[in-house]
Amino acid sequence: MGRAVTVATCALNQWALDFEGNLERIFRSIDIAKSQGARYRLGPELEICGYGCSDHYYESDTLLHSFQVLAKLLESPATQDIICDVGMPVLHRNVRYNCRVIFLNKKILLIRPKISLANAGNYRELRWFTPWNKARHVEEYFLPRIIQEVTGQETVLFGDAVLATKDTCLGTEICEELWAPNSPHIEMGLDGVEIFTNSSGSHHVLRKAHTRVDLVNSATAKNGGIYILANQKGCDGDRLYYDGCAMISMNGETVAQGSQFSLDDVEVLVATLDLEDVRSYRAEISSRNLAASKVNPYPRVKVNFALSCSDDVAVPTCMPIQWRHHSPEEEISLGPACWLWDYLRRSKQAGFLLPLSGGIDSSATACIVYSMCHQVCLAVKNGNADVLADVRKIVNDETYVPEDPREFCKHIFTTCYMASENSSQDTCNRAKLLAEQIGSYHINLNIDTAVKAIVGIFSMVTGRNPRFSVYGGSSRENLALQNVQARIRMVLAYLFAQLTLWTRGMPGGLLVLGSANVDESLRGYLTKYDCSSADINPIGGISKTDLKNFIQYCIENFQLTALRSIMSAPPTAELEPLVDGQVAQTDEADMGMTYAELSIYGKLRKIAKAGPYSMFCKLINMWKEICTPREVASKVKHFFRMYSVNRHKMTTLTPSYHAENYSPDDNRFDLRPFLYNTTWSWQFRCIDKQVNAL
Repeated sequence: MGRAVTVATCALNQWALDFEGNLERIFRSIDIAKSQGARYRLGPELEICGYGCSDHYYESDTLLHSFQVLAKLLESPATQDIICDVGMPVLHRNVRYNCRVIFLNKKILLIRPKISLANAGNYRELRWFTPWNKARHVEEYFLPRIIQEVTGQETVLFGDAVLATKDTCLGTEICEELWAPNSPHIEMGLDGVEIFTNSSGSHHVLRKAHTRVDLVNSATAKNGGIYILANQKGCDGDRLYYDGCAMISMNGETVAQGSQFSLDDVEVLVATLDLEDVRSYRAEISSRNLAASKVNPYPRVKVNFALSCSDDVAVPTCMPIQWRHHSPEEEISLGPACWLWDYLRRSKQAGFLLPLSGGIDSSATACIVYSMCHQVCLAVKNGNADVLADVRKIVNDETYVPEDPREFCKHIFTTCYMASENSSQDTCNRAKLLAEQIGSYHINLNIDTAVKAIVGIFSMVTGRNPRFSVYGGSSRENLALQNVQARIRMVLAYLFAQLTLWTRGMPGGLLVLGSANVDESLRGYLTKYDCSSADINPIGGISKTDLKNFIQYCIENFQLTALRSIMSAPPTAELEPLVDGQVAQTDEADMGMTYAELSIYGKLRKIAKAGPYSMFCKLINMWKEICTPREVASKVKHFFRMYSVNRHKMTTLTPSYHAENYSPDDNRFDLRPFLYNTTWSWQFRCIDKQVNAL
């Protein structure tokens, strides 16, 4: 009868400019799709060159190599008898577009340019591409010779059109178009398109996955249809982790769900669905049918091919499933761990070094590495040959098989407690016990000799001896002496990262991990070029509140009992002298605000787009039960003073895993000046007027 269609979508761990690796992963996804009977295969956005090419999109080489890969796909027997939908940049009439190239049996059917470009937050597509603004319009595209020689075509259709096969009609969306208020699937659905496809380059943010799933399901809930979403996965070369979640939905319900976090480079979802279910669903929606009778039709590209078989009465079709979402603690455990694994194997280093202070932040970072080791061992146990091959390269042993996370941790993870005369025995013991429980190679050292040497040079040159404030020194002296300790720790971290394996008779070097959380970065509560300066930071986009919940998750799920005492201890930098052997310095006292308050300030500043006055106006209502307007004004002013004084630190912030939409990352997400008028005189005067009026 020709009603049961079998379609495939995938999540691929593509890497920017890795044309050879990207091609191999595309081929693998096509092979898997065909082996499971699929007649249509959808891949992620810009999968041929990798999504994160950034300014490399300007280069003609990127276009050339993308077409060379396309030629390999077109001429391969592997792509026969299946409609392949791949993503790449295309230059049309000297304008660069983000495109889908859809082909079948060595013939290009359509090149469909992206209509709505992502240009907010981490996305800068308008920098490199131009949106296609000619709705329902197609033009001739003259193919380069390397493609003409394979397809025998001189020109193909380029523009906003849909595919009409023998049994159904397919329409394309690309990533942002699903999120746009006037998504193309609305008009396409009214024009009789039954299968919508979406190729995405969508990255992970804590608590975001359900939004994407809801958008996909709602796309067909009102209008009926089948919606297929493919997505990039993994770290393709920058701060983002693309979190897969490939899915297939029909008539508002999920029928196939891909994993959000996985070490599999290629993941393919295949579903068989009954087109008559779409048609009967639409039949009783009278408002939809009235709108459809007036719709402006799309150009249709006729395809002499069917996604179904003529005799399919007995073919089983997929049933709706319940989407399983991860908790935020699971997301922290898995997302940054997968990102670290991609960074480790692709950087060709031999492991990580972490300055482990015995506090929550560095302990959370250690737990993420331990979680990564868990994921690696699980992947190898499940037969992932790619992961096993990468492990053997990292540990330089062709026979090694990781079976126990603690044992694997010993191979690739070095932790280092850097004590000073201001460190307590409690934090030393906590760091040592956690290192034992996760299995890291642990080093204890004391930095006092180096600190005294550097301060001694200063004293010898100036004839002055700076003192801590508890010994009568000024705040300038106090801060400078704290900063010396912090910066020496960074220098030592890099020295040990380069040479620790050498001392153990092992090859390679280690990546230095940082562990400053998103709230401290926002407030600037860190020393420039201290241990927050590292190669990468897996928790730099995560709040202190979420990290505490994650630590509790690790206690329960990894049985890391050493974390209990870490959880109960007040956060402290341990840079000022002890009082009677006990820590007197605490983070929240130093900052003049709590971590809970910092999270609120961060969300209002970035997500709510609030300056000092707007933040004050919002907080006098939010905090009316606990603070007077004058107290709120004082808190808001203190935050903005500290934020603006310290904003320069964001220019050298260690590349961090992006996990929060209020991240202060200065690289491309949160673009602000780093030299402010820190008096905020006009803004604060407006606040004062409002306080007096209240």
